[in-house]
Amino acid sequence: MRRWVPGLLLSLSLLTTACGGAGTPVRPSLTARQALSSSPEVVEFESPAVRLELFREIARQSEQEAGQSAQGVALFPIIQGNEFVAAPGFESRADLLQPPDAGSGLQFVFDARTGDRWPEDRRESLQGLSEREAAELVARTLLALWDIQPEGAVQVDRAAGAPYAVAYVDGILRINPAFLYLASAYGPASMAAGLQ
Repeated sequence: MRRWVPGLLLSLSLLTTACGGAGTPVRPSLTARQALSSSPEVVEFESPAVRLELFREIARQSEQEAGQSAQGVALFPIIQGNEFVAAPGFESRADLLQPPDAGSGLQFVFDARTGDRWPEDRRESLQGLSEREAAELVARTLLALWDIQPEGAVQVDRAAGAPYAVAYVDGILRINPAFLYLASAYGPASMAAGLQ
C-alpha cells in the first residue's frame, strides 16, 4: 500500500497543475509588442492575468527606455524640447485609470480627425468603461506623469495597430486602444482576480 501513495500524490499534483491549479505560471501567448500591433479585440479576449502580465512587461520596458532617443521603436515616444525621446517610465503597479488631481484641468478633443472613432460602448474588460472613457483617464494620468502641461485642448487620436502604446507629438496624443485593455487589467478588478 505504501508504494502507490507517492505515485497517487504525484498524479494528483500533475493533474492539478495541468488543470490550471496553483503554481501554474501565467505565460502570455503574445509579447507586449505583438499585443500592441494586434487588434484591440485580440487583446480584450486574453485572460485578465495575461493582460496584467503584458501590462507589467510594458511598464518595465517604459522604465528601461525612459529618456532615450525615440528614433527607434519606443513604447511611449514624445517630443520634449526639440528632441524625440521616450517618455518617463511608470511602475508596473501604476493604475493608469486613476488619474491624479493634477490632470483635472486638461481638456481633450476625441473627435476623429481621420480614421478610427473612439467607441462609446462599455466593456467589461475595461472595468466597465468605454474605450473613450478609458482613453481619457489614461491620457490624464500619463500627461501628469510626464509633466506635460499643454496650453490648449489636446487632440486624442485612436491609433489601433501602432507599434507604440501612447505617443505625444505636437499637441496630439495618440493612444493605441490595445494598450487600454492592458492598462485596465490593473486596478480593482485585477486585485480580485489575483486573490483567486
